[in-house]
Amino acid sequence: MVDVLKFTFVETALDEIATAEGRVALLVPTEGNLGQEARRVNRLTKGAVERMRDAKGETAKSGSVVTLEWPAGMAADAVDLVFLARRCSVEEARKAGAALAKRRGAADLLVLLGNQTKAAEIVAGLAMRDYGFDQHKTAEAVEDARSVTVMASKPAEVETAAEPLLAVAEGVFFTRDLVNEPANVLTTTEFAERLVALKSYGVDVEVLEEDKLAELGMGALLSVGEGSDSPSKVVVMQWNGAEDASAPLALVGKGVVFDTGGISLKPAAGMEDMTMDMGGAGVVAGAMKALALRKAKANVVGLVGLVENMPSGRATRPGDVVTSMKGDTIEVINTDAEGRLVLCDVMHYAQERFSPAAMVDLATLTGAIIIGLGHENAGVFSNDDAFCNGFLKAASAEGEGAWRMPLGKAYADQLKSRIADLKNVGGRPAGSVTAAEFLHRFVQDDVPWIHLDIAGVASVKGETALAPKGATGWGVMALSRLVADRFEV
Repeated sequence: MVDVLKFTFVETALDEIATAEGRVALLVPTEGNLGQEARRVNRLTKGAVERMRDAKGETAKSGSVVTLEWPAGMAADAVDLVFLARRCSVEEARKAGAALAKRRGAADLLVLLGNQTKAAEIVAGLAMRDYGFDQHKTAEAVEDARSVTVMASKPAEVETAAEPLLAVAEGVFFTRDLVNEPANVLTTTEFAERLVALKSYGVDVEVLEEDKLAELGMGALLSVGEGSDSPSKVVVMQWNGAEDASAPLALVGKGVVFDTGGISLKPAAGMEDMTMDMGGAGVVAGAMKALALRKAKANVVGLVGLVENMPSGRATRPGDVVTSMKGDTIEVINTDAEGRLVLCDVMHYAQERFSPAAMVDLATLTGAIIIGLGHENAGVFSNDDAFCNGFLKAASAEGEGAWRMPLGKAYADQLKSRIADLKNVGGRPAGSVTAAEFLHRFVQDDVPWIHLDIAGVASVKGETALAPKGATGWGVMALSRLVADRFEV
């Protein structure tokens, strides 16, 4: 799997700039005087840095990058000029680092950061964008030295500030790898095995097999996997980083490793994208790895329901009635509305076993949320304003789009069933909202809860600021910050 870049942090040495090989990245302020590193490169290149800044003028936007190829007076193959405002935002700094990653190629990279206050964020952006998923390509890979040296006025401070950001990047990469994997590789069993491997980072991991799920009464979850030869599972991951035994934050993820729609079969066109229908579980897994790597001082439990939704003679049919762990009966109107059946049992189990301080569930749940919000924002639903606002603040700080959506009795009433306690769909109007209301029914009254519908942001057709096209890892950064802001002691 892809590893986050390894960085070496050293103190600024102006004499070494001229002889540096590979690529050199240089911060150039969009206004005011050049820093000492930029002045050094400017002298070596006989004023090329200043000429480039003057030529770009107002188009030298903060975060943009231009390249001087084969610069005279230097041993480097290229110098990337990173235009950055002296008081740049976190988002601008990360985008600047990401732009460098796109240019880096296989060459060694020397990054001259000087005394930029957002130096660690530049490093984080560089690491986050340096990702590709080519495990299944047979062409010979280009050998990549993956050597990045960061030269700064206070390298120890930059390294210390970058460490937790790079830990989160590791979690993001874990999520991307999981979401990008094809379903014949990432079966429910393989998924569980990759989560068990988190034990090496100090995470307690437990796998609940089908016999245990049946004993617990998880009839809703088990009904989704009835048509598949892949066994349904629930994986429980515990990170106990707090000094006390305080109630944990519970993260719950939908892990449908492939979704055909079941008997309510999806159209063939685009069905190959349903390898990403385990995106919610992927984000929970990545968040747990990030928290463990950065040694978060909080108690967090991650639970994922792993199933495969396939049609067969054993598959659940439209019109069947299944019983959830909570005891509510559910009329299955559409077997392609399966994610909520998985989540409702895992959410109930999380509350019964762990009595969490709060709970967040994540799922690629509805196409309706894409119609409403596109691929820019995840849908956010919550029963608690303060908790929801805390998450929205965390997501905004990390540059991860999130938009709050409504809940209400009128939406819940759309789920009334003639023959059971409720049905699993409420019709086309407000499809993402009625799905959230379905889950809301399984939240205990005293538990602050957020439902994140990530169908539009988990995997995208075009590249984003910090990721190539495909899996984004959306949510790992926001959840890590939410834990830091509200649950670490």
